[in-house]
Amino acid sequence: MAASGDYEAMVLSCIDPRFQDLVNKQQARDGLSGKYSAFTIAGASIGVVAPAFNEWHKTFWENLGASVQLHNIKKVIVVNHRDCGAAKIAYGDAKVANAAAETATHQAALMEFRKQLKEKHPNLGVQLGLMSLDGKLERFA
Repeated sequence: MAASGDYEAMVLSCIDPRFQDLVNKQQARDGLSGKYSAFTIAGASIGVVAPAFNEWHKTFWENLGASVQLHNIKKVIVVNHRDCGAAKIAYGDAKVANAAAETATHQAALMEFRKQLKEKHPNLGVQLGLMSLDGKLERFA
């Protein structure tokens, strides 16, 4: 199948309405306006890796495969966010009870996402982040 255009990345983010504009603004600051495909799912990386959302996993990976084929993307940018309801559903209130626990929970999900991405698409780069309600993005290596 021929590619319909080359884009730099796929952005995986959460469905939370509070973050749609913030994620778009971050991608604009990073020079990616009009240069990425988007996939939104509850919890972002949590929706892709948490056992609680097992039925969703295949859909994401198939969609990513289509994005690679159609858009020739080079990396996946993942933007999880604080105060995430999907994190509470997937892991329980204690895992997001305070800032340290919340950070650790998101970081673990992001690292698991990275691991799975490298297994399924070893040639893709990845950029991982956790966004606050004020739009500040904490990046993880």
